[in-house]
Amino acid sequence: MTVVRSTLPESARETAGEALQSTLVDLIGLSLIGKQAHWNIVGPRFRSIHLQLDEVVSTARTFSDTVAERAAALGVAPDGRPETVAAGCTLPGAKSGWFRDDEVVRLIVETLEAAIGRLRERIETTEKADPVTQDLLIGITAELEKQRWMFEAENWPRD
Repeated sequence: MTVVRSTLPESARETAGEALQSTLVDLIGLSLIGKQAHWNIVGPRFRSIHLQLDEVVSTARTFSDTVAERAAALGVAPDGRPETVAAGCTLPGAKSGWFRDDEVVRLIVETLEAAIGRLRERIETTEKADPVTQDLLIGITAELEKQRWMFEAENWPRD
């Protein structure tokens, strides 16, 4: 059942809806991975990385709301339930317990790279179906690439 009628043809709505739902799951997953690392980081760079993780989490949460609202505007009910995120999130996960600061940096770079790769695929998929959704995904990708760059710079010179 669609409560909100879409301005897109059905096939375009489905394509955009799938891209938005997958992105929503990735963003919620990213925010949870970031918080897990935020709570468990230790090491000499604790404070700076701890605060930097807050930026990633805030970005992911803000974009997840924007993505969910875009889906709703297209007549696609967004699904951010814990069981949906747990079943659908394929981003590299955080381990339990304490993380050394260098481990956190590697994890977040790897997680952001995975999310960016998936976003780039969705950008291609939505190009003809819905340029508005594509534009949203491009903006998210740009911000996540910026965050990835900032974390990667933390491990210079490379270990």
